[in-house]
Amino acid sequence: MLIYRFLTGEDDVSFCHKVTKALSEGWALHGSPSYAFDAATQKMKCGQAVTRMAKDQPYDPDKKLVDF
Repeated sequence: MLIYRFLTGEDDVSFCHKVTKALSEGWALHGSPSYAFDAATQKMKCGQAVTRMAKDQPYDPDKKLVDF
């Protein structure tokens, strides 16, 4: 089963660490990153989709994606 996550955060080093951590856990980049201005906070926000193959098992929406 292919699982999907969308990581988001402010455009700072912590976002880069979040993506790097996901990659180190076996997630792969999916598509291009997104970048947008948040008018409420006056800061830039980043987003990056990641995917990972999980062992064959039924999908459980109550289960955390990192636990697949």
